[in-house]
Amino acid sequence: MPPPPAPSPADEDLGLVDGLAQLSFLVQSALSEIAGQHDLSVVQIRMLGILRDREPTMNQLGRHLGLDKSSITGLVDRAQRRGLVTRTASSVDRRSFQVSITDAGRQFVQQVAAEFAERIERCVAPLTEADRKRLSRMATRIVTTDARDRGIDLRTTPR
Repeated sequence: MPPPPAPSPADEDLGLVDGLAQLSFLVQSALSEIAGQHDLSVVQIRMLGILRDREPTMNQLGRHLGLDKSSITGLVDRAQRRGLVTRTASSVDRRSFQVSITDAGRQFVQQVAAEFAERIERCVAPLTEADRKRLSRMATRIVTTDARDRGIDLRTTPR
């Protein structure tokens, strides 16, 4: 009688910490590769993703990205030079600036989002549709709880 087949790596449970860490590496690798193809950093890609559906102040953008004021200023300056974002004085507080995505930035972020979605779809291809929905709900719960705890409003700004 032949021996039972060895378990495939897909059948092994990495555990919560290692599984999430490896998944994070996979997602970050995809983002990094796509960003590099467009001569951007991962942080610049993240910033454009935030700006596609909200117009935060510089301080709010810094909180979203976990960056200090000088880092946010440089990040926005570089994106502004490429024509991807604009910065305008806040109508509420003249000492504050709001950052918004330009039409060119919006087109660019749509292209990058499509490339990223394609990469993620390949990654989750082994999952059933029910497992994909479950993963989406769990990831949403984790992200929204963390954002709430850090004082970040994830609701989008109406356009």
